[in-house]
Amino acid sequence: MNNDNRRLLLEQLDRKLESFTPVRNLEVPSEGWIKTVRTALNMSLAQLARRMKKTPATVKEMETREKDGGITLNKLAEAADALECRVFYTFIPKERTFDDIIEQRALKLAKEIIIRTSQTMELENQANNSERNRNALLQRKERIKYEMPRSLWD
Repeated sequence: MNNDNRRLLLEQLDRKLESFTPVRNLEVPSEGWIKTVRTALNMSLAQLARRMKKTPATVKEMETREKDGGITLNKLAEAADALECRVFYTFIPKERTFDDIIEQRALKLAKEIIIRTSQTMELENQANNSERNRNALLQRKERIKYEMPRSLWD
């Protein structure tokens, strides 16, 4: 994929995820969604099991697996359907946008490059002033952001 297409894909992805901002910090209930929703609906384990055509022991195991993080998406969707809900699966950046993630990584990589270059130049008595280093850092960061080399993730 070329750089322009990758940039367009990132912009589209960030736009799609804008609506998730209010739920960014939403925590999974300590007992898991299945048990929490079932309890909120005042539905017994046996009732949910009947709706899912499973045994109560199987549904209890699903609740436990969800709580422990070992449930599959298919099983979670099956339980959600029986609870008249749906599972919505997405990746939400920890930072505000994917572009922010790339910005931070590009800045980090640019700093590493500029520091190495500056140290070499100092050894040769050709040190740059801080303003020139700052400009070089910003230019390098922007170039890295545009090119998005795989080394961004090393």
